[in-house]
Amino acid sequence: MKEKIKLIAFDADDTLWDNQSYYDNAEKVLCSVLSGYGTVEEISAALLKTEIRNMAELGYGAKAFTISLLETALEVSGNRLSGDMLAQVLNAGKSVLKMSAEPLPGVREVLEKLVASGEYRIVVFTKGDLLDQQNKLARSGLERYFEHAEITSNKTVREYMSLCCRMGVAPEEFLMVGNSFKSDIAPVLEIGGYGIHIPFKYTWQHEVIDEYDHDHLMRVASFSEIAGLLL
Repeated sequence: MKEKIKLIAFDADDTLWDNQSYYDNAEKVLCSVLSGYGTVEEISAALLKTEIRNMAELGYGAKAFTISLLETALEVSGNRLSGDMLAQVLNAGKSVLKMSAEPLPGVREVLEKLVASGEYRIVVFTKGDLLDQQNKLARSGLERYFEHAEITSNKTVREYMSLCCRMGVAPEEFLMVGNSFKSDIAPVLEIGGYGIHIPFKYTWQHEVIDEYDHDHLMRVASFSEIAGLLL
């Protein structure tokens, strides 16, 4: 594999930095505010349903999430929440926009080694809200390691093929590193590329799919293991 790969793309959220725990904390606030209208499981299921319904128009990211939080609060409560309660939900959603984006253990060290080796071109390829993702990348201090950062509305075969075309590499010369098997791994394997899967401790329910083995797939338990695979 090392002889074939020319381009490595890294997912951002829950690969380079913790993201899902901030969303989970905001969801806990929603469940607390709506505790008189249902169980935690019922409210979380209602939120996921709202998020999925909104995806076609709002996509992914903190802003879409905040709108879904508010819509769920209104729907579950039958529009009976007070202004103070809605403000709690709104502030919980907006708090996601201010997450630290502190790099996860091993991220900075591995990126340093990959850049120093000069063997690969390195980019960020992630989905979400454009401004939010740009701000997180800037706050993380990792921008300098990447020659290109691309924020997309989705990650399917189509988007990965387009990325390879824009970067001037064949799919079999491409490696994707990420935590989501659904978004970061499966589409890349389908086009003939390679994947390194780094499961994160939290996973958004919408990203959960059945996983499988593949001769172009490697699994690691920590980011630090990547250097041993590629250098």
